[in-house]
Amino acid sequence: MAASSVSDGADDSLQANVLNFMGRPEAYGLVSAIVERIETHASIVFLVGDYAYKVKRAVKYAFLDFSTLEKRRAACLNELRVNRRTAPHLYLNVIPVTRGEGEALRLGCEGEAVEWVLKMRRFDQAALYDRMAEEGRLRLDSMPPLAEAIAAFHASADRVLSGGLTVASLDDVLGDNAAIFAAHPESIRPQASEALAAASRDSLARLAPLLEARARGGYVRHCHGDLHLRNVVEIEAAAVLFDAIEFDDRLATIDVLHDLAFLLMDLGKRGLKAHASAVLNAYLDADASSGNLLGLAALPLFLSMRAAVRAKVELLRAVHAAPGRVDAVHEEARAYFALAQDFLMLARLRLIAVGGLSGSGKSVVARAIAPHIGAFPGAVIVRSDFERKRLFGVGPLERLPQSAYAPEVTERVYATCHKRAFLALQGGQSVIVDAVHARAREREALAALAAACGVPFTGLWLEAPAKLLRDRIAARTADVSDATPELVDVQQGYDLGSLDFTLVDATRPLEEVAAASLERIGARPRANP
Repeated sequence: MAASSVSDGADDSLQANVLNFMGRPEAYGLVSAIVERIETHASIVFLVGDYAYKVKRAVKYAFLDFSTLEKRRAACLNELRVNRRTAPHLYLNVIPVTRGEGEALRLGCEGEAVEWVLKMRRFDQAALYDRMAEEGRLRLDSMPPLAEAIAAFHASADRVLSGGLTVASLDDVLGDNAAIFAAHPESIRPQASEALAAASRDSLARLAPLLEARARGGYVRHCHGDLHLRNVVEIEAAAVLFDAIEFDDRLATIDVLHDLAFLLMDLGKRGLKAHASAVLNAYLDADASSGNLLGLAALPLFLSMRAAVRAKVELLRAVHAAPGRVDAVHEEARAYFALAQDFLMLARLRLIAVGGLSGSGKSVVARAIAPHIGAFPGAVIVRSDFERKRLFGVGPLERLPQSAYAPEVTERVYATCHKRAFLALQGGQSVIVDAVHARAREREALAALAAACGVPFTGLWLEAPAKLLRDRIAARTADVSDATPELVDVQQGYDLGSLDFTLVDATRPLEEVAAASLERIGARPRANP
């Protein structure tokens, strides 16, 4: 429902006085200073000097209640607690605004508290990932470390082993979304709102057994809950997650893939398909158990729900928008709503093998084409080099001894790759297997897997002269592959047998090789979702 007034009109008026007070430099003991003010539907943040001061709005929504002073204090304390999990150096303490003699307001002093403020360490707004994305500065190579940070956070988060609670809470979110959409027919057509609600509930009912099993398996945890680009900042070259949901722990106690879906959706909304693909694949690589591969079946619903939540937030934000901004905010809500519809559309599954001798560019091509294969955010990449390192329990950049490349070990690596490919296909996501595939039986096994799963199979063989292969390997830095230029000479003597993969000229620039590969597969570059 729409925002309501607080129960006590005097309290509402007092908060307006507090906000006016905090907008002046003297509130912070400064004679003169620039006080920046940032507003959302739920909070107001004041940026002064080296610090940020956050005040909860005295509002009440269907999903959030800050309508009393005590509730706002509890929310501030909880925000401090949940965000110290990922950003302890940013979140400092909770301080009062008090009323002194002559009704004068003071910040952080003794006296009767009339408001509560979360004090944080300020950071450079230009380092926010949403700002970087808007300005074209968000680097693709920063996405794997971000995904790894999220995976580590999820691994340490508290578990909730209750599948029924998970499904019920998702149903509650769907109901709240539908209610707010229904209350704004000027922005969201009632017929479209009803259709999305029905499709979402059908999807949830179909996925309920999987979601319950994932909860019992420990994949429902106290996550971030609001994990989009605006809540990630780069500090000392590392991604820092902040501003987790604080007003209701239940809303953040969700499936880890539901948490990740917000970030993926946000990247997709901004047209950063390759970034979203990189995040998903790095996150899945961090899951040694393979459990999230089957969980991918729920990703379309999670993506749709995240887009719908953003549409809902935009509609709520319109209440506080300046008159000249209302139409733009409603248009943004409609864009998110359309995205929520698109994510529930089914995509054709495929299994693709990218083969070729070391240095032919398999991994680079796999990453380039993955965003354009199957359902957003693209195909799952299974890489033999990475799986070999995982098999031996070492980091991706740690070199393995020659014994780790014995034929029997390689057979185990390929078996692992095929298992992960099978699980991802069962999870409803297309797959690219990135490996040399020098032996006929390795290629035949993937074709057989595709046939067993009832999906089309395409094998690509990247071909380039030996000198170019050696030069590429010599130029590598910080790569998971242990290949050396000398290995190229060994591989030149391989008996490849009958090569039934489609040949692709890998001597050309990456863009051309990727385009040729997509053409061979019969896929088109994906437009922005």
